[in-house]
Amino acid sequence: MVTGGAGYIGSHTCKQLFRAGFEPVTYDDLSRGHAFLVRHGPVIEGRLHDRMVLRAVLREVRPLACMHFAAFAYVAESVSNPALYYDNNVVGSLILFEELIAAKVTYLVFSSTCAIYGQAKTVPIREDAPMRPLSAYGRSKLIVENMLADFDDAYGLRSVSLRYFNAAGADPDGELGEVHSPEPHLLPRALMAAAGVIPALQVNGDDFSTVDGTAVRDYTHVCDLADAHVLALRHLLDGGTSDRFNLGLGQGHSVREVIQAVHRVTGREVPVVIGSRRQGDPAEVVADASKSERVLGFRPRYTGMEEMVAHAWRWFSEHGFAEGA
Repeated sequence: MVTGGAGYIGSHTCKQLFRAGFEPVTYDDLSRGHAFLVRHGPVIEGRLHDRMVLRAVLREVRPLACMHFAAFAYVAESVSNPALYYDNNVVGSLILFEELIAAKVTYLVFSSTCAIYGQAKTVPIREDAPMRPLSAYGRSKLIVENMLADFDDAYGLRSVSLRYFNAAGADPDGELGEVHSPEPHLLPRALMAAAGVIPALQVNGDDFSTVDGTAVRDYTHVCDLADAHVLALRHLLDGGTSDRFNLGLGQGHSVREVIQAVHRVTGREVPVVIGSRRQGDPAEVVADASKSERVLGFRPRYTGMEEMVAHAWRWFSEHGFAEGA
């Protein structure tokens, strides 16, 4: 069972689950996901808060395990409307976990985030780094991680929490891609600027203490993130204990480097407007993903920024952009 399987990372994970011999069943309220992205396995429309519907679905599907992607993930929105995030991300997760336990489902893979770390003092960031989230989004994910630890101790719900850094790219086969409205992420917005869908890409600060003054982030191909979920599931099914893992390449790209990659792949200029830094925006966020490699066997297949850009550009060229298209 894949909650939020009609979203960006969830839909790619459903494809990898299908390829690995599992039957993914998507449970999604489609408020921010898209039914047309569910290409592998059935989709059942429903909210986590609809306890009776969720219970009936679990009784019918009888899942071996659950992958939980059903969360809101806009940082700025979580700051302006934290109640929405605590209700959806925390309360919804609580209801899901209670119903999984009642249905005797004992394996769960949770979609977490590097936002739980906040302004890390040491880069690359390890799993044992201090966790000081700067937004309701990050805090909601940390609450759920801690909830899972308690639920393992008390009820035997074993889980793996996967802390993504920055997802990028699209399915190389062209079947799946990124669809957000509004679109907050750097790579698709750079492609939108290159395509003339938006007038320019706003760069939030060019005075960081980095190689070119722009912020540096660790980008991981969405298909590699999907592979990591299958590895995490196999870890649990093979008797592995509950744990938390960073997912990243262990190397960063600056905003300007992403823009240059977009220019090289598309052959188009990317109009840029320089804005001020966002409050609390760290200069560099890069993962130490050695633990996920050591324990799960996580080894990304797509490590080049131009490859990620090319896959995303193909998706948007064939399917259009969600915002302003």
